[in-house]
Amino acid sequence: MNLSIIIPTYNEEKNIADILSSLCKATEKRNDVEIIVSDASDDNTQRIASEFCVTVCRSPKGRAAQMNRGAERATGEMLYFLHADTLPPAGFIDTILSAKQSGKEAGCFQLTFDDPHWLMQTYGWFTRLPLTLCRGGDQSLFIMSDLFKRIGGFNEELRVMEDIEIIERISTHSTFTILNDRVITSARKYAVNGRIRLQVIFGLIHLLYSLGFDQDIIADYYAHTVD
Repeated sequence: MNLSIIIPTYNEEKNIADILSSLCKATEKRNDVEIIVSDASDDNTQRIASEFCVTVCRSPKGRAAQMNRGAERATGEMLYFLHADTLPPAGFIDTILSAKQSGKEAGCFQLTFDDPHWLMQTYGWFTRLPLTLCRGGDQSLFIMSDLFKRIGGFNEELRVMEDIEIIERISTHSTFTILNDRVITSARKYAVNGRIRLQVIFGLIHLLYSLGFDQDIIADYYAHTVD
């Protein structure tokens, strides 16, 4: 396999069919791409996912653990971690493999939200900047399998910010590339929690992480402030 797409899921029964339908359509004429759903759900996510052209594996709850379990099942030279509520751009497979051919070992896409509000589109615009503050798991992550293994995968001790922490480690071993195309991710959390309020919360979480606060403090803050 050239590419292994890994999707961590937890109670995504409302979204999983849409993303898998799109991915299966994008990969139906290829034999060099596999799709792995790493599921920790207690709803119908696993049953729905099993109806598609994917491998479903069970995992303990926790995004870092789920992505690591998916990577253990993967056979691709390149791993591509994708959230269940995020759609990659058209031609994303060839874009990632072209990046690989040009020597890029890891990186992400830019991001746009499925909410046309100018504030949400502004948030998305900032993801083109090479700043850690502008990174996040919703942008997806591609990384060479050997590099992923070399740096030890995702840190399962982290309850939050595992996506930022792995990028920091990647950057000490290789160049982290931001591709020009954009994924489309759901703005559902912003709709529930408020466009400005949620962004402030995310900013505070980044600050707490950068100041070295205990993971339990950061995770509890997130749990008590975000619905």
